[in-house]
Amino acid sequence: MATFLYRLGRFSFRKRHVVALFWVALLALAGAGAAGAPAAGNSSFSIPGTEAQKAFDLLDERFPGASADGATARVVFKAPDGQKMTDPGNKAAVQETVDELSGGAEVAQVSDPYQGGGVSQDGTIAYASVTYKVPGMELEETSREALQAAAEDARDSGLTVEIGGDALQAVPETGSAEIIGIGVAAVVLVITLGSLLAAGLPLLTAIVGVGIGVATITALASTLDLGSTTSILASMIGLAVGIDYALFVVSRYRAELAEGREREEAAGRAVGTAGSAVVFAGLTVVIALVGLSVVNIPMLTKMGVAAAGTVAVAVLIALTLIPAVLGYAGRRVRPAGEKSKLLGGGRAKDKADRPNMGTRWASFVVRRPLAVLLLGIVGLGAAAVPAGSLELGLPDDGSQPTSTTQRRAYDLLSDGFGPGFNGPLVVVVDAQGSDDPQAVFRQAGDEIKALDDVVNVAPAAPNKAGDTATIAVIPDAKPSSAATEDLVHDIRAAGAGIKDDTGADVLVTGATAMNIDVSQKLNDALVPYLVLVVGLAFLLLIVVFRSILVPLKAALGFLLSVLAALGAVVAVYQWGWLSGLMGVEETGPIMSMMPIFMVGVVFGLAMDYEVFLVTRIREAHVHGEKPSQAVVTGFRYSARVVTAAAVIMIAVFSGFIGSSDSMVKMIGFGLAIAVLFDAFVVRMTLVPAVLALLGAKAWWLPKWLDRALPNVDVEGESLAVHDRAADKDDEDKELVRA
Repeated sequence: MATFLYRLGRFSFRKRHVVALFWVALLALAGAGAAGAPAAGNSSFSIPGTEAQKAFDLLDERFPGASADGATARVVFKAPDGQKMTDPGNKAAVQETVDELSGGAEVAQVSDPYQGGGVSQDGTIAYASVTYKVPGMELEETSREALQAAAEDARDSGLTVEIGGDALQAVPETGSAEIIGIGVAAVVLVITLGSLLAAGLPLLTAIVGVGIGVATITALASTLDLGSTTSILASMIGLAVGIDYALFVVSRYRAELAEGREREEAAGRAVGTAGSAVVFAGLTVVIALVGLSVVNIPMLTKMGVAAAGTVAVAVLIALTLIPAVLGYAGRRVRPAGEKSKLLGGGRAKDKADRPNMGTRWASFVVRRPLAVLLLGIVGLGAAAVPAGSLELGLPDDGSQPTSTTQRRAYDLLSDGFGPGFNGPLVVVVDAQGSDDPQAVFRQAGDEIKALDDVVNVAPAAPNKAGDTATIAVIPDAKPSSAATEDLVHDIRAAGAGIKDDTGADVLVTGATAMNIDVSQKLNDALVPYLVLVVGLAFLLLIVVFRSILVPLKAALGFLLSVLAALGAVVAVYQWGWLSGLMGVEETGPIMSMMPIFMVGVVFGLAMDYEVFLVTRIREAHVHGEKPSQAVVTGFRYSARVVTAAAVIMIAVFSGFIGSSDSMVKMIGFGLAIAVLFDAFVVRMTLVPAVLALLGAKAWWLPKWLDRALPNVDVEGESLAVHDRAADKDDEDKELVRA
């Protein structure tokens, strides 16, 4: 592989015009497709194989035209102090609002609060439910504007009016913090590379890669039903790895220049060595992201595949566009150790022979490996303690900031009708094979009423055929509570008894039941996912490092860092520690998709640092250095760059903490803290300690396996052989001339 990538790097350097034109054309093509595509909305949500999804599909079949998947809105009214919603003036204002909403082209139905029991017992709060004919992602902007205008007209009459539901869901915004993250990345690149131009190259190429990836996702969003969150997460991951991969290649290029190589040769060798590490690091990220498909949640699969595609683009750009732009930069990119005059270059060095920070740190760890190892494990273990209290759920309007109308509507409904009113359960009774469907409906309603934590059970509402009915159940507790989850399981248990008696199916659905089923499905999928992803990556790392213990150490270190990161997420978003600093207005259960998504992404990124760091160590060991000295040598050449890459990735991920979307906010924090733990505690601390303790045993590989494995030559040994052969030829020529 090193030889092929070496040739690719030289070709890209030499044919820079062709390579640059290709990537610019690809960016323009993707941009044109994105410009002409419909805007992305919120991806449709389905959970194949769950009871909630089965009930939802049954509703579509048995209640045609009911718009079961249509957008919904709850317009909540509160009377002024001292008044009731039943007062004539307030009643007239509400009726006028209902009439105004009913005229919408996409509106399927609007409930009248005074005819459907939509007024609270104390008479101060009322609500009207609006059902639309199309899902929220397909709702026209004019329908949203009409909904807001109707609410504003009601406010003019003196009422407090707020709107809940998914009809007003907007495309999440990442805020200015993302720009700050990129700014921090730029500063780190300048400090690391010692040149404004060299620092600009990774940023430029990463932006090109993210632009291609996100534009392609935008162009295909409507066709493939990709939600707006998909492009945000793809840009988050693509930008981070794009900068890092480019940084590794540029750094190796400068190191090759420092050894006196010509620029085209240096570009070829940078791609042949650092580029090999980029390929395998990118493969681990892609495996982790594509592996999310084993969960069998379409939305999560699409997010993973889209992000993986962006990572693949970042790898290709690092291998081709980076050497091309290095060719354009020419002598303005200086060898390692030299700085531009603007940054202090040309000044005399006071301590030219002083070991760098990476060398000093590795030497310290190698001298005290056991103490460092124990301290690191204890620290990560302490950070992981909160993960034992992890509670999973999906966000609802109750997790929105208090400044939003959705959150204020949620709070008003809780005050007027109880906390469980925001999470009603829909029980679907399929009595198609029963002799007396009406009796089955009554039996189901009576048994549900007898359960604990039930506030209200509405009369069964059968379809036109009379063989299927829905029963609305209001829990006593809020949607995300353990009591509501227990109630769902109790209803399903009662339904199993009804099926045994009558043969009728009793299914529970609704947003709350769907959330519970999602959490369970994700919990069940976590172990198979870990086995698949870690197993495949373990095999890949055996090929890369030609060792059993090094990949095993890498996997165990990842588990430590991801558990510690989950502990930090629980402490902030569930327990409320530092919630004000992180902009968390409402603590509660952790997003159901957060752990498995974070596991996938963090595993890929953790293997990035493992590959970049340990390949340098193995390269030194392969070239004859003793194990402990190889660790120090590897850190001397790679610690600075790995540290810079980690800081950049933390900065980019932290930028997304300012997003208006709670899922993006939480994932941004989780990935940032996970990279912090993995890069600085696991890879920079535990890895050298373990390698120092293992010594030469770290590189043990059974002989039969060594013969069976392909030689991918990540360290560039074939290039070294090429050098020795070239030197021998030069010596022979000198002898002939003599």
